[in-house]
Amino acid sequence: MVRARQSLSKYLDRLLSEGRTVFTASEAENDLGIGHRSFLDAAERLQRSRKLLTPRQGFYVVVPPQYAGWGAPPPTWFIDALMRREDAPYYVGLLKAAEFHGATHQGVMQFQVVCGKRLREIRAGRSVIIFYFRKAMDHPLAGVDDRKTDTGTMKISSAALTALDLLRYPQASGGIDNIATVLADLAPAIEPDTLASLSTRVERSVVQRLGYLLDWIGEDHRTGPMLDSLRSQAPLRWTELDRDGRDPDSTSDPSVRDPKWRIHAHRLPEPDL
Repeated sequence: MVRARQSLSKYLDRLLSEGRTVFTASEAENDLGIGHRSFLDAAERLQRSRKLLTPRQGFYVVVPPQYAGWGAPPPTWFIDALMRREDAPYYVGLLKAAEFHGATHQGVMQFQVVCGKRLREIRAGRSVIIFYFRKAMDHPLAGVDDRKTDTGTMKISSAALTALDLLRYPQASGGIDNIATVLADLAPAIEPDTLASLSTRVERSVVQRLGYLLDWIGEDHRTGPMLDSLRSQAPLRWTELDRDGRDPDSTSDPSVRDPKWRIHAHRLPEPDL
């Protein structure tokens, strides 16, 4: 048993020297010539010593010495390999993608991933990876880029797709005030034509809310193609900017009705700028 643990420990060192940080149980067993039970016992001991992480059964991440205190390397190091293991299309999105695009006004506590498979969250050291299920992944993948990481690449939503997703998953995005804050930082990276193209497969109410917010923060020069595309499909219906936007203690309703986007806002956003 001790020999198996020592062999596995040396195996981890070798992987790191080769620039690798992930492997499967079957790969290690074959490379080391040990049985499954011996591998599991050795792996368990290395996990307890914070040298190894297993975010999914049979999938292992080596923890380099510099991240021993964190209990895991950053999710950017292994998210692509993990999602290939899950055989699930994915992209890093929402607030985490916005952060990668320069919207760093507020720190993001979760590593948010949109994917075509229902997956439970993963706690990897100090990081929490949250998965948001999206049934139809073909169209949004047109707005996904490959981003270089320390260990390879990962898929990340473009600025345009990120903006749409912020309104599509408002609770995951911190609510309308936080979305307005993030959009103010994210907007310079948004390509208007890309935004218009991606918006054709998103709920119309989402597009209306995003268009209104971009106009409201002074980025109306980016919304023209998207508005033309939206109007060409069918007449717009009135929709709420924020269904939770009413102030229950208010004695009046200082609402705004925007005829351009057909948006009804019970209160204006309050971004943290």
